[in-house]
Amino acid sequence: MKYFSFVVVLLLLAGSAFSADIDGKWSGTITGMDMKVEFIFKADGNTLTGTHIVNGQETAFKDGKIDGNNISFTVKLDMGGQETKIDHKGVISGDQIKMTYDMMGQPGEIILKKVK
Repeated sequence: MKYFSFVVVLLLLAGSAFSADIDGKWSGTITGMDMKVEFIFKADGNTLTGTHIVNGQETAFKDGKIDGNNISFTVKLDMGGQETKIDHKGVISGDQIKMTYDMMGQPGEIILKKVK
């Protein structure tokens, strides 16, 4: 029983340490397009908040989730007076996030690198 408790504590500590790795600025280019995208992420336990930056336009998101090395969040953009929702899902691997998104049924991919 002591061994099980020890393992649980280690897993919780590892999860906390991992969450800290996402904090900060990440940058990449949308695959197949010449459009730079930046994100500023902040982890608080399993909750992910941050800012999405494209063409100098910053949009905050607050509905993000962290599950192990997986993240997900939704960005809502004002596109000519019409709100457009973009769902994002990503997998963190060290200083890289491989992210997919869906904007109005149009999928895409972004590879983000952590900005040092």
